[in-house]
Amino acid sequence: MPLSPSQRLSQPEFIGLIAMLFAMVAFSIDAILPALPDIAAEISPDAPNRAQLILTSFVFGMGLGTLVTGPLSDRFGRKPVILCGAALYILGAAVAWQASTLNEMLAARVVQGLGVAGPRVVALAIIRDIYEGRRMAQIMSYAMMIFTLVPAIAPFMGAIIIDAFGWRMIFAAFILFCLIATTWLALRQPETLPPERRQPFAPRTLARATLECFSHRIFTLSTLTQALTFGMLFGTLSSIHPLFDDTFGRGESFPAWFALIAVIGGSASILNARLVIALGMRRMILFGLGGLTCLSAIVALTGLIATIPFPLFMLWATAIFFMVGLVIGNLNALAMEPLGHIAGLAASVIGASSTVLGVALAIPLGLAFNGTPVPLAIGLSLLSFTGFLLIRLGLR
Repeated sequence: MPLSPSQRLSQPEFIGLIAMLFAMVAFSIDAILPALPDIAAEISPDAPNRAQLILTSFVFGMGLGTLVTGPLSDRFGRKPVILCGAALYILGAAVAWQASTLNEMLAARVVQGLGVAGPRVVALAIIRDIYEGRRMAQIMSYAMMIFTLVPAIAPFMGAIIIDAFGWRMIFAAFILFCLIATTWLALRQPETLPPERRQPFAPRTLARATLECFSHRIFTLSTLTQALTFGMLFGTLSSIHPLFDDTFGRGESFPAWFALIAVIGGSASILNARLVIALGMRRMILFGLGGLTCLSAIVALTGLIATIPFPLFMLWATAIFFMVGLVIGNLNALAMEPLGHIAGLAASVIGASSTVLGVALAIPLGLAFNGTPVPLAIGLSLLSFTGFLLIRLGLR
């Protein structure tokens, strides 16, 4: 039986808890951005560009974990899977804290990513266990409003920690953040999936569901386009601090500039919520990808001919994050349309496959950094145009 109203947390507390669980992902990525130059200087001095892999290795692990954490929570319950994932996350953070080589750091970050997949995926299942329909959408909207603040403040927090204690203490902050969130969950949130509603974990069922998902053209094209979008996002995150620091000499003010980008980019979700009913998901996706294609091409051509001015770079960087806000939710909705009967498994499949493929695209984008935005701009113009064609021609 679902939780009765008397067993539920108050709505403000529940929203705060869910937002905290979601925020573990953003905090683990954005807080470490100011530390990348220091990490590169200490454990990868011969190849400083490779320090960007600290971001993509984390996302890669998260993508792999996303495939199984949803089904595991259907079998063992929501809280045990989140708490086990948190333990794995803390283990990865502790190893990264002590890492003396880049390879050790990358392996530890993959483990961290595997662990964070639990809170990332299962928190959605907890919401669905308690709420449905418009009520669920309302809870999600409130939680995401709080969540969008994390990318804005995480670099500030990271910079403060680095200045006071050094870059290694960033990983202690990750452990503390995780402990606060999961202790709150363990002490306050009742289990939302009783034993009588649990389902066996069957790898064969997962394989069949994956094949069924990709048998639908709309799912396949939406997943591929989401992978392209994630590739652009993760590639940008890998390069954005070096661009502010090395290219434009604004490393010290990077947290403030990134906060501005995050706040404006986060407003795209609000705009999408207002327009998608009237215009439809496909048009919103085409608008986001088409606009980014044009702007990325302008930045690339400008960089090949002359020096890219900082205002143009800021406009472009903000447009990248704004595009993600317009596109990702609509791509998920398109992909899930024909798969309501296996929605949980389908969500795991699209999340895992698009994230892993996105990381594969982001790694060469990040490593191509040459001190200018040109390689990234060329890559983004090609990826966004490819996504535009997939949706424009593939989903007529």
